Amino acid sequence: MSDIPAARPMLTGDRVFRIHWVLGTDRLRAVCYCAAEREFEDPVELWEWLLSHPDGHQPAVPVPPSVREPVGATR
Repeated sequence: MSDIPAARPMLTGDRVFRIHWVLGTDRLRAVCYCAAEREFEDPVELWEWLLSHPDGHQPAVPVPPSVREPVGATR
C-alpha cells in the first residue's frame, strides 16, 4: 500500500490562471485562461499582466506537428 495521496483534480473553467515555476531558474511562467503565456521574474508584474486580460494577451498559436523540426536540426 502506498502512502502517497492521490492527486487532486485540476481546476478547469474560463477564468482559471496558472502559474508555473520554471525549474532551475528564478522565473515564473504565467498562463492565462485565453491560452496566452509569458515568463516573468517579478511576481507583481506577472499578476498585473494576468489581471489586465486582454491587454497584452496573444494566445499561443500551436505549431502543427508536421512543421516541427527535430531537436538539433539545422537548415
